[in-house]
Amino acid sequence: MMDILLDMVSVPIKFFKDYGGPFILVLSLLVFVHEWGHYIVARMCGVKVVSFSIGFGRELFGWTDKKGCRWKFSLIPLGGYVQMFGDTDPASAEHTETVQEGQEPPRQMTPEERKVAFFAQPVSRRAAIVIAGPAINYIFAIFILAGLYYFQGQPYIPPVAAGVMEDSPAEKAGMQPDDLIVAVNGRKIVSFNDLRKEAAINLDQPMTLVIKRSTGEREWNSAPITLNVNPRLEYDVDRFGFRHATGRIGISSPRGAMEMREHHLPGAFWYATLETINITGDTLKALGQMILGVRSTDELGGILRIGAYAGDFAQRGIVAFITFAALLSVNLGFINLLPIPMLDGGHLTMYAMEKLRGKPLSDRVQEYMLRVGLLFLLFIMVFATWNDLVQLKLVDYVKSLIS
Repeated sequence: MMDILLDMVSVPIKFFKDYGGPFILVLSLLVFVHEWGHYIVARMCGVKVVSFSIGFGRELFGWTDKKGCRWKFSLIPLGGYVQMFGDTDPASAEHTETVQEGQEPPRQMTPEERKVAFFAQPVSRRAAIVIAGPAINYIFAIFILAGLYYFQGQPYIPPVAAGVMEDSPAEKAGMQPDDLIVAVNGRKIVSFNDLRKEAAINLDQPMTLVIKRSTGEREWNSAPITLNVNPRLEYDVDRFGFRHATGRIGISSPRGAMEMREHHLPGAFWYATLETINITGDTLKALGQMILGVRSTDELGGILRIGAYAGDFAQRGIVAFITFAALLSVNLGFINLLPIPMLDGGHLTMYAMEKLRGKPLSDRVQEYMLRVGLLFLLFIMVFATWNDLVQLKLVDYVKSLIS
């Protein structure tokens, strides 16, 4: 009996250590980076910041700095926020609607208070404060990737077809062993991993490959050859049970060819920037494929999937974990730029409308937009979490307990 009780206690502890801990660590770090972007630009614009919270809900602990800003950690570690002076709602706007009969009008701010209130700032300043959060997520990703490439090196496998599988899309297109892949769909290929990612995101859509034919050991002629390849759609299932659609052309990478390519500091930043641009482009393409029905929405993951991958990368070592943090930071910045009310991109959309109209949207319009945005985000969160539960087999497990 004691052994069973010990197992019941040790299993959740081990699960949290392996997956929950790394997930909370990386998410809290990226939330801090994101919110710090809002905070520091707000301070630069002369806006007073009331509170800076990592997490939502009840405050667990915190402190107040000399400027009057309350820094705190809150109960639910799934996000965060920066509250600025004058914020009365998520739209961060001054209320202009007529006060209803029987209601007391809100206290009018003094001129000194308006100077440091967020809503009283010009549109350009408010937009700068809002866009600073996603922007610094991108900057953070570039810096940590550049640090890895400079100190550790960039993983590199020559983009050479070591083998071409029989009756594969590559063979049908005319590829031969030892062909060097130079570009795919107009994008320059540096490593075999670049080719693998291009095929994975392209699914079964035709691809244009530019290759060079081998003339000897590590030698290729200078005449490029253009081939049209139709990848084969296949499905991978990782060790957690998450299913991913991918495209394959049927070539193998050189065995034992993995090396770490060293970069000087400017080169490290250049390749880190290219990587963040490629990640954004791939994410945008995958999102478009889901909207068009080309890629299944089953691949849309939520908190459980992120937690599983965070733990998995943490167990592979610090380099893998830092790489995952960079990937997640880019995606966090990208998602927040989407023009959905409640997100930074939604606020930027409202500010663009305000700039065009010459005045803010009415309170009622903003309220409706925010409600729709909130409902949409809640739907996406529930849908993504359901996907995770189904693919982790937790739904089947619960059904087996009930039946």
